[in-house]
Amino acid sequence: MFSADAAEARGAQIRPISWTRREAPVELPPGEREAWVVSQVEPVLDDLGGAQSGSSPLLIGKSLGSHAAVLAMRRMLPAVWLTPLLTVEPVVAALRQATAPCLLIGGTADPLWDGPLARQLSPYVLEIQGANHGMYVPGPLALSASVLGQVATAVEEFLDGVVWP
Repeated sequence: MFSADAAEARGAQIRPISWTRREAPVELPPGEREAWVVSQVEPVLDDLGGAQSGSSPLLIGKSLGSHAAVLAMRRMLPAVWLTPLLTVEPVVAALRQATAPCLLIGGTADPLWDGPLARQLSPYVLEIQGANHGMYVPGPLALSASVLGQVATAVEEFLDGVVWP
């Protein structure tokens, strides 16, 4: 939510995408997930017509949404990927081939995160020590709230310094 807020504060028009499947998309066989995510995201990108409020389009996705990295790669769109699926080869392949910048955000306690790989894929990485897939860290909830602040700051810096300087 804060990532979208950061983009909106910079003049972007937000187009939230809600998955349109009754059963959980993660229940799809792994080979079908990318096509399904693309089928949800691509029409929204097509409707944008190239620019939103004078800014180039930006993709923001979490976890399952990182299957849309193939669209970012094909359309040369910058992206923010929160807890991307760095153990899923189609996601990694798309990130490897991407020419637009992307910010990768994950935690060392997330089994779907690979910090060394993330740093190979992008110079823009925020890795939170001890954070799990939900970006929670052990201890009082205030520590996890602090992680949220770190994520928001990293997104703002990426948008201001890289995407829309």
